[in-house]
Amino acid sequence: MRVFIDADACPVVSIVENISKKYNIPVTLLCDTNHVLTSEYSEVIVVGAGSDAVDYKLISICHKGDIVVSQDYGVAAMAKGAFAIHQSGKWYTNGNIDQMLMERHLNKKARRSSHKNHIKGPKKRTEEDDERFTQSFEKMIKMAQES
Repeated sequence: MRVFIDADACPVVSIVENISKKYNIPVTLLCDTNHVLTSEYSEVIVVGAGSDAVDYKLISICHKGDIVVSQDYGVAAMAKGAFAIHQSGKWYTNGNIDQMLMERHLNKKARRSSHKNHIKGPKKRTEEDDERFTQSFEKMIKMAQES
């Protein structure tokens, strides 16, 4: 088992690394050339800055039983056989991924039709967000180890 992180602007990298160290699980951070990442624990893979280049690389190297950390629903849907978790701590499952992809599509369609170009960014991350992710990620590791 390995953990792969879609690490471009991912706020939970250090949490994932700390928990993965505890369980002796290797971590790979994937980023594009627009982001410079270094890590004393994780392997860092830098891919070209093309659209979705990180996503395609991650999907090509993860395997069944691995854990993928990504905020991209599409990556989670294509990481067949891997466990996938959002930076919020929400798990992507066969039971919820289709609905999440449909909601993403409808929201994108609504934004395009409204002619509004300004999109608010995410809310500022809180300690509670980090704690929720920590608990959910550790639970996912234990489940992945049992399967």
